[in-house]
Amino acid sequence: MRGNRRTRAVVAGAALVSLALAGCSGSSNSSGGSSGGGSDAAGEVEVFTWWAAGSEKAGLDALVGVFNEQHPDTEFVNGAVAGGAGSAAKDLLQSRLQASDPPDTFQAHAGMELLDYINAGQLEGLSSLYDELQLRDAFPDDLVDLLTHEGEIYSIPSNIHRANVLWANPAVLQEAGIDPETSYSSLDEWFEDLQRLQDAGVTPLSVGTAWTQVHLLETILLADLGAEGYNGLWDGSTDWESAEVTAALEDFERAMSFTNDDRDGLDWPEATQQVIDGNAAFNVMGDWAVAAFEEQGKVYNEDFTAVPVPGTEGVFDFLADSFTLPVGAPHPGGARAWLETVASLEGQTAFNAAKGSIPARTDADPAEFSEYQQSAIESYGQDTIVPSLAHGAAAPVAVLNAVTDATSKFTSGASDLETFQSELAAATAGD
Repeated sequence: MRGNRRTRAVVAGAALVSLALAGCSGSSNSSGGSSGGGSDAAGEVEVFTWWAAGSEKAGLDALVGVFNEQHPDTEFVNGAVAGGAGSAAKDLLQSRLQASDPPDTFQAHAGMELLDYINAGQLEGLSSLYDELQLRDAFPDDLVDLLTHEGEIYSIPSNIHRANVLWANPAVLQEAGIDPETSYSSLDEWFEDLQRLQDAGVTPLSVGTAWTQVHLLETILLADLGAEGYNGLWDGSTDWESAEVTAALEDFERAMSFTNDDRDGLDWPEATQQVIDGNAAFNVMGDWAVAAFEEQGKVYNEDFTAVPVPGTEGVFDFLADSFTLPVGAPHPGGARAWLETVASLEGQTAFNAAKGSIPARTDADPAEFSEYQQSAIESYGQDTIVPSLAHGAAAPVAVLNAVTDATSKFTSGASDLETFQSELAAATAGD
């Protein structure tokens, strides 16, 4: 979270933060856990997530395996809540925080999604832990900057996903007379082939329900505005009502004209499945989609391809799952132990190899990961990193909700482009 946000900061006092971190550190024992006594001992840690199935659960299980090796005296208590792609977990978490019954640590998207918790005084700062674990050296400067709000850091990312990925079915392209190895330097070049696909009776671009349309919107904005202009949408230096944004929204409107009619009834797996099954040529989705292809036996760079969205080469649109230290955590020593494992090279390698994402750390060995992950690691290490809107990194929850509502109205025909642009400007005016 950038420090120039026009938002109030409610930050736990320095003495309280120092006491919490010092208290849960204790004197290290041979296992790496803390040996302090009483109820604050690192005897257990409740880890609250929505990783209850699929590759997410596999990643969590792998991370727990490393945690058990690094902190054998601390019991892992699985607080995973299934359902609603995380919405059920977030609702329950909010109820617990309001009742002063926090878990020891909880999963949240890194970035501005955390702002509500910060402003409510529900999170401890972790900057001192970053210094102790030398995480400012392990993570890219761009990422650390995006995680920082008013000079403080409140979470440790367990992984990195890339949002600006264009997935394609080479066989569908070839059948329509398009070279599957064609690279697009701009949206206009891509739109030409989308038109060719549409003329051939093929669905050019699959998309799903409202949040996937916002996901597409952010990549179009990024393609047309560039990294600096896109970042300016969130720090106030780019005018949402400018001609440049108008042009980008026109491109979004054009992209949506190439999409499937049943989009509002689909979530991302069904939209991605259209590409897997050969019923659509392209899909814009985060790189968690690679698991959907590979779980069905599809081979990267043979049965499917994945490249940056046209116009976004050299930019890494990031989102991350991260872990926090809630104010009033009943076992801050256990939380400290969990955060150490999440931050460690061993923990990040095990977790991401299983989940399909990549480590936030830049010292991971690419050989430990799949071919696609290796390409993502390379880009992450050299590209400009920007925050995802649709996945909590770029804007607070209220802003994202307002943007989603405006987008849904526009793509369903309930508003025109001028109204859409004004509603987007209004949505972000006070963030």
